[in-house]
Amino acid sequence: MSRLPVTALVLASLALSATACSRNRDVPNRLAPSKMTSIGVNAYLWRAAIDTLSFAPLLQADSNGGVIVTDWYASPQNPGERIKLTVSILDQDLRADALRVAASRQINQGGTWVDAPVAAATVQKLEDIILTRARDLRRTSIG
Repeated sequence: MSRLPVTALVLASLALSATACSRNRDVPNRLAPSKMTSIGVNAYLWRAAIDTLSFAPLLQADSNGGVIVTDWYASPQNPGERIKLTVSILDQDLRADALRVAASRQINQGGTWVDAPVAAATVQKLEDIILTRARDLRRTSIG
């Protein structure tokens, strides 16, 4: 017998025996909750980011690519200042390094919008809010 048919026979018998193992039957049902998603990124982070940014109009929301971009938003309490946010979800796992927030800020000077710096603490606070919300969503879906 040549090696190819023998190898094929061994692989076929291994495949048949593997499907017959009863302890492997429920493996797909035991995926970690962070992996249970039909979108390209972590579903908890995605939902938390959408919830957190709900105050601003969305320009783009791509769940497969994990990118959310808001339009410019000016608070009614401070109409001379506006911000634009971009949230990127980089992974399917619920981890702090799977989330990145970028912010742009402008102030109105004499009727013209001028770029202004964004405090690093603002971006960090938004990331913390999204991560906390994502963890809460995960906790409530598990328990």
